[in-house]
Amino acid sequence: MENAANFYIDGKWVAPRAGTSFPVIDPSTEEAVTSISLGGEADTNAAVAAAKSAFSTWRKSTKAERLELLESILEVYTKRSDEMAAAISSEMGAPIDMAKVQQSGTGSFHLNAFISALKDYEFEGPLREGEESTHIIHEPIGVCALITPWNWPMNQITLKVMPALATGCTMVLKPSEQSPLSGILFSEIMDEAGVPAGVYNMVNGDGPGVGSQLSAHKDVDMVSFTGSTRAGRAITIAAAETIKRVSLELGGKGANLVFADADPKAVKQGIIRCFNNTGQSCNAPTRMLVERSRYDDAVEQAQAAAEATSVNAASAEGRHIGPLVSELQFNKVQDLIQKGIDEGARLVTGGVGRPEGLNRGFFVRPTVFADCNNDMTIMREEIFGPVLSMMPFDTEEEAIAIANDTDYGLTNYVQTTDPEKARRVARELRSGMVDMNGQARGSGSPFGGMKQSGNGREGGKWGIEEFVEVKAIGGWPT
Repeated sequence: MENAANFYIDGKWVAPRAGTSFPVIDPSTEEAVTSISLGGEADTNAAVAAAKSAFSTWRKSTKAERLELLESILEVYTKRSDEMAAAISSEMGAPIDMAKVQQSGTGSFHLNAFISALKDYEFEGPLREGEESTHIIHEPIGVCALITPWNWPMNQITLKVMPALATGCTMVLKPSEQSPLSGILFSEIMDEAGVPAGVYNMVNGDGPGVGSQLSAHKDVDMVSFTGSTRAGRAITIAAAETIKRVSLELGGKGANLVFADADPKAVKQGIIRCFNNTGQSCNAPTRMLVERSRYDDAVEQAQAAAEATSVNAASAEGRHIGPLVSELQFNKVQDLIQKGIDEGARLVTGGVGRPEGLNRGFFVRPTVFADCNNDMTIMREEIFGPVLSMMPFDTEEEAIAIANDTDYGLTNYVQTTDPEKARRVARELRSGMVDMNGQARGSGSPFGGMKQSGNGREGGKWGIEEFVEVKAIGGWPT
């Protein structure tokens, strides 16, 4: 990749001012595919200065101009979609077919959704009918630091960059150093699409370096971060000094409530959803709570579905899960699987070690635990691997209490053919999102959580509103 070692600042690809080399590892082979640069404070300052300078002009751009730019980005992104899939597959281990459809596909999906949302969004107007002299304006918040994770690179980059552009903000993107190639390619797309100089900037770096510098920078007006709850807490503390806005999408420990009257395929579908992206999704349904009359059958179905889940290299075509992103993540998941065994959960299938025939790469055995309780580590901590923890419940009230007994509140899942029960349970679950009976939420719906899963929402009009300030003006001439 031509620009692997460079940063995109003020409309140009530039060499680092204070960079250090960092290898990008293919998690299927454990071999370096290239090296990037991790920026230093001089690089961060240069990017923020470019964004600050560009803001005075870009904030005055019209909705029509911003729509035209988003449509241009979509056109270029679509043209380079297969390149994006290949980059994501090599850097974080998503199987190539899945990378084309889901990983790269989320970029165009969100671009289309934000174009639709922007067309319908009104940035200013009267307070209400009869109060035309009070005028409300939604104006861009300013310079935004956008810090994104490695597990769904294009999903999170487009969920942040597009609404920032749409509202007239300028920005500095810091992609994860674990999956930086997609961020570099995205920056090439932005350049090709004609984003004005300084409006969009990209600096690679790690959390303690560029991430911390952006979070505390006096000229950054907002930080939008997706990642771990631990890192979100640190960013909030760093941002507090300058009272900047902080929008956080953090960890999750989703419960999947399978009632006795659920569809016969509910358990198998729950396994597929849990193991998708090798379990490396914050909204994965990793706790399966099953009504007791169906529990034994559900455990057998989960075992069969897990054992039917094939594991292979990211470069291989077909339906399988790939490796975890890194050695650090591999060791974390191995430790948590062992913790589940040590704390007395029943290991139904899988366990520690690599799958048979895979002796190199960060591959994990698809794992199912049964007979868990909600005090076990594997029921409380986000594992971020292909690991499902199961436990029974007796009543609807008990299922809701177990599901809500967590520090997290991102996504929960409900499986029942009783419409009244579905609506009743969904209202009681303390999470920002609830998916029922395998049906996904519509394009442009809000994504985000409660409790330690974060604050704020991404997607659609809610994502746009994260990046605006509201100004109320009295005495507006009518």
